[in-house]
Amino acid sequence: MTEPFRMAYEDSADRVPLLLIHGFPLNNTLWDLQVGDLCDIARIITPDLRGHGLSEPAEPPYAIGDLADDCIRLLDDLGIDGPVVIGGLSMGGYVAFEICRKYPERVMGLILAATKAGADSDEAKKARDAAMETAKSEGVEPIADGMLPKLLVPGAQENAPEMAAFVKRMMMETSVEGVIGALGAMRDRPDSTPDLPTLAVPTLVIHGADDQLIPRAEAEAMAEALPEATLAIAGDAGHLPCLEQPEFFNDTVREFLEGFYE
Repeated sequence: MTEPFRMAYEDSADRVPLLLIHGFPLNNTLWDLQVGDLCDIARIITPDLRGHGLSEPAEPPYAIGDLADDCIRLLDDLGIDGPVVIGGLSMGGYVAFEICRKYPERVMGLILAATKAGADSDEAKKARDAAMETAKSEGVEPIADGMLPKLLVPGAQENAPEMAAFVKRMMMETSVEGVIGALGAMRDRPDSTPDLPTLAVPTLVIHGADDQLIPRAEAEAMAEALPEATLAIAGDAGHLPCLEQPEFFNDTVREFLEGFYE
């Protein structure tokens, strides 16, 4: 594990523990609508990954496995040493897969939102490298400006300007080190596709019907390969269904979590 750093997080209630891991380059405020609505059924922990939100940056490079270690260390510090439900959106899903590999005994269930199991293609790796160079030379803003239209359903910047502004603020709160470190970690992450048949825990796969970054087919293939998966498609949602369609997202997650009380 890497050197200790101060990690910001939110934690609610004393129910089934639910760790929600945000995507890139966002932070734990992505989950505010889930924390407010689901805290009666789950103890929700929403960390800021290193260099994102209020968490301190760590010197890159580091790996997705280091982000998984950070999350488990947080659970340990909170006295949660048993299995939890791990939820991850996009990059957070990559971290969730790594937790399953490194700490399978800590996983009682999975929520995989707007994510995929496969590793980066050569083309995607080159794009990550280019984005890292942009962040080094120009800072976070061009990264945020380039990503914003792709994160939301087409037309959202015009039709939902407050939501778009909120997403832009989240991205601008990410440090340059956090952007560069996360890009490198995602670029070098392993392919989780071979692991899918072994993940024999209840799993909810949620995907936006209009996701511009990860095709719906990726979610369908992932759900098909997982032994105990349910697939839910959020209409009129892009890469952030928890924010774009919170009622659908929360109702679906609530129904999933109820299964752990039966």
